[in-house]
Amino acid sequence: MPDSAQIPPEVTDALREVIAEAGISVHTDLVARILATGVGLGLDEPSRLDLKITSAAVAEMRAAFRVFAPHAGVPKVTIFGSARTKNNDDLYRATSAVAHALAERGWMVVTGAGPGIMQAAAEGAGPEQSIGVSIRLPFEEKPNMVVADSSNVVAMKYFFTRKLMLVKESHGFVCVPGGFGTLDELFELLTLQQTGKAEPTPIVLLDRPDGTFWAGLQRFADEQLIPSGVISPDDLERVFVTQSVTAAAEAITEFWRNYDSLRWVGKRLVMRLRAEPTDAEVDDLNARFGHLVAEGRIERRGPLQREIDDDDLLDLPRLVMVYDQFRVGSLYQLIRAVNELPSAPAGPARAA
Repeated sequence: MPDSAQIPPEVTDALREVIAEAGISVHTDLVARILATGVGLGLDEPSRLDLKITSAAVAEMRAAFRVFAPHAGVPKVTIFGSARTKNNDDLYRATSAVAHALAERGWMVVTGAGPGIMQAAAEGAGPEQSIGVSIRLPFEEKPNMVVADSSNVVAMKYFFTRKLMLVKESHGFVCVPGGFGTLDELFELLTLQQTGKAEPTPIVLLDRPDGTFWAGLQRFADEQLIPSGVISPDDLERVFVTQSVTAAAEAITEFWRNYDSLRWVGKRLVMRLRAEPTDAEVDDLNARFGHLVAEGRIERRGPLQREIDDDDLLDLPRLVMVYDQFRVGSLYQLIRAVNELPSAPAGPARAA
């Protein structure tokens, strides 16, 4: 069987000609790589099922990218919860309220487009500020009536492509008590954060008044997961548990008050901010969070050379440190402290 990496040069040249004839003028190297991968798959002689999965996945991602593209500059929050929650449930009303509060602050709400909590979120945000990523199942309902006729909805066949789009564009997440699907989505978020595959984002666990659903999760972590060593004691620092709609909305927006983004450059962690901290504030951060630094101290400085080479947010002030990568969960404590600095902007930013 031919090696898929050994695509004849004349085939590669032909692919580039096709790209040019199609009128594609940006990111042509990546488009060529996608086409070459398709040719490589054909050379590998996979099963028809493998090719159908690949074809459908790429088509679904293209459709989803087209839905999200017009809203690229708008901050988004994804809300996860059960499709079985009834509209007279306290959780339904709380979800609608938190979605409405975030929409009023300029955020769009992303859901799985189904009934229950997903419909509550879409109702709260309104159809113009809702994006639905539905799943085609033989026994599930179609997209809820709020987004069913909207251009802001896309249907997916595969859960893995749907999960990608529910997470990829969002700068915050609200999880409402639910079943296997909701817990799967929450644990997927935590796994992406724990392994460094996703940048820090606020994750809010919203419960009903006097609810104990998320307290049970915390107890399971305290009694089983942490003592057995399979997660770190600070891993749940990533989540904020509340029964308050107001607190839930503020936890999402306040996360972006001063913190903008981060990037690893070798072993150094670069945290980009909206406002430059003072020398005294940097000293205070070192006094409080120096134990999270593997060597040296937290320093205020300009862009590193690799950031300059990539033209990566060069106008933003930075904190740079050699962060202890085994304490990534505690990074959320540092972000919260940065957002509370006296030099931080007076109001929360809208995530870009």
